[in-house]
Amino acid sequence: MEDIRISRRALMMGAGAVAAWQASPARALLTQGNATALPASVEALIGQMTVEEKAGQLTLMAAAWAGGAANALNPIGATATFDEQLAQVRGGKLTGVFNGNGAEMARRMQTVAVREARLKVPLLFAADVIHGFRTVFPMPLAEAGSFDPDLAERTARAAAVEASAAGIDWTFAPMVDIARDARWGRGIEGAGEDILLGKVMAEARVRGFQGRRGLMADDAVAACAKHFAAYGAGEGGLDYNTVDVSERTLRETYFPPFQTAFAAGAPTTMASFNELSGVPATANPWLLDTVLRKEWGFSGLVVSDYTGDEELIAHGFAADAREATKLAFMAGVDMSMQSGFYLTHLPDLVAKGEVPMARLDQAVRRVLAMKVQLGLFDNPFRRIDPRREKTRVRTPEHLKLSREAGAKSIVMLKNDGDLLPLPKTGKRIALIGPFVQGQRELIGTWNVYGSDAEAVDLLTGVRAAVADPALVSAVDGSGITDPIPGGIDAAVRAAAVADIVVLAIGESQRMSGEAQSRTDIGVPQAQLDLAQAVLATGKPTVVLLRNGRAMVLAKPVLDARAILVTWFLGSQSGPATADILFGDMSPSARLPVSFPYATGQSPYYYAHKTTGRPNPPGPLAEYKARYREGPNAALFPFGHGLTYGRIAYSDLDLGGGRMALDGTLTVRARVTNSGTRAATEVVQLYIHDVAASITRPVRELKAYQRVALAPGESKLVTFTLKPADLAFIGTANRPVTEPGSFRLWIAPSAEAEGVNGSFTVA
Repeated sequence: MEDIRISRRALMMGAGAVAAWQASPARALLTQGNATALPASVEALIGQMTVEEKAGQLTLMAAAWAGGAANALNPIGATATFDEQLAQVRGGKLTGVFNGNGAEMARRMQTVAVREARLKVPLLFAADVIHGFRTVFPMPLAEAGSFDPDLAERTARAAAVEASAAGIDWTFAPMVDIARDARWGRGIEGAGEDILLGKVMAEARVRGFQGRRGLMADDAVAACAKHFAAYGAGEGGLDYNTVDVSERTLRETYFPPFQTAFAAGAPTTMASFNELSGVPATANPWLLDTVLRKEWGFSGLVVSDYTGDEELIAHGFAADAREATKLAFMAGVDMSMQSGFYLTHLPDLVAKGEVPMARLDQAVRRVLAMKVQLGLFDNPFRRIDPRREKTRVRTPEHLKLSREAGAKSIVMLKNDGDLLPLPKTGKRIALIGPFVQGQRELIGTWNVYGSDAEAVDLLTGVRAAVADPALVSAVDGSGITDPIPGGIDAAVRAAAVADIVVLAIGESQRMSGEAQSRTDIGVPQAQLDLAQAVLATGKPTVVLLRNGRAMVLAKPVLDARAILVTWFLGSQSGPATADILFGDMSPSARLPVSFPYATGQSPYYYAHKTTGRPNPPGPLAEYKARYREGPNAALFPFGHGLTYGRIAYSDLDLGGGRMALDGTLTVRARVTNSGTRAATEVVQLYIHDVAASITRPVRELKAYQRVALAPGESKLVTFTLKPADLAFIGTANRPVTEPGSFRLWIAPSAEAEGVNGSFTVA
């Protein structure tokens, strides 16, 4: 990547900034940014606006009338009042608000905008609708484990139906950041470590939020692909931290999910908090202009993250608020979220000639274009209907979908002796652990409008599933991080009189999410002590792991006969878990992230390089790329997940084993379920380019299929590889496909052998 600190200073400082901008190809963006022509009446508004009103169209603020969850996630100033925001609307100083309090709030604000403001430009209402609205679905990372884009589209669609009924036009989702360091708490909002899975889920979620009828539909919300770019690559897994990666890594790993989201129709993107090689993304013209606009042709809206422009000062990139405004705006951030900097400083910057009026009009045009696309000029109240707000939320259909999504997100890591599924009759079951009962720790982080109080806990779900609820007991045993006096003794007594123990342990929902990086990704010690005591009773034990990231699992947890990763599953958490526990549904999810042996391996991801000294197959060897304490491998790798079937892979057919550079290669393998229960197997195809001009990862996922298998059934699974599947970012930072030898696996995980062989690209 070019030295963008030097170019930023050369182009953006002083009065020369205007001349440089006007003489540069960036002026072409004036037409490109208006790819969707505005109606004449809307275009005319730009000429009628004062500079202050234009700055108001670029200013988005947290709603003053908001619920407790919204205030906790995005605290607003103590002086902000609803009446003050209405006055801002009346004066043309606000383009919209986010995380507000429903249709009535939106109705009152929109009425002021279209009846009392001078130009009557409708407001835009936005929200963090990340994994549901009032009906809460599994956290995005959990849902990615389903490897099911149809499911992801359906849950995003349901979330949009509910959110739009409350007046919301725009969601700050999906998060499409590739996340490869389990210490980073915000990986819970994305799709994990893999590029292909990230692209698949990005497309599905954009389509779900926006629907298939266009953004003017009253149940559509505009999507926002975030955080652009490489937010998940912060050093040490620390949120907001420095990112210093090569341009090749950006193009190969972090850019593709954004490109897919834009291709799917996402009209907005959010600049990330982090810096890239010394230049914060929020003021990075190479990122927001050269790549996003010129190279990719993106014509939509760029919004800052929460006070992202203000944070340029703390980064040490801008001297003060005025310079921060100029740098962010000239780099390509069209709308400022929450800082108020654009409203305060853009009028003076334009008056003094430091920001061209053409650039200001360009940004306003993009905002108005999105309002047109959303149908707000046609009907400012199209999504504001208090009656729909009551009838569209938490419907039986949406709650049923939440339960389905929850069950399809649960990953079975082990099941020794076929302990699972559990019988529904004749057994005493002890539910033990801090996650077994109560309306808490159920829906996960980053939900503004749902609540644990409306969710169903594990105890309720299990008792509803068994024939005799009286045979199910529940004991907390410990807190999440601290012991409970007498808790372990009570848990041991409950285990002693039970036939089976279900031990629910893991992280609280506040241990993952924004600003929740962890130095230790293991189970808290108080819960490990509980697990040790319970497992010492010798009772068959199923561990239910509650988590928002890949975790380190060691003894005594690994001594349990069965382990299910149950994440944070949303409104129907308890029933969804019970569906898997008792076999009403067979587990089919796979890990979207690798579970390392130790925190010290972080960042660990399956698609790493071989290095010049890979450890050979077999025992660990000296002077090889491994750790003193263990291998450079995962305890449970990406793609791993068991079913209630017995799955075997056989009969690999490499289609002749040769592929032309401009041709295709069709490969096949047989997948058989020799078990007595139906199963859905996620069949995964990986390749490795043996020798290339740029070293390649040990494996890369290129395709997968979810294959339903009845007991005793066998199916031939077919994949067709194309040249694009073999391409990588070459020495010129452009995609290339090279001839040579490739290894190929059709396998159940990124580190399983499955069936494998080699082919040649001629």
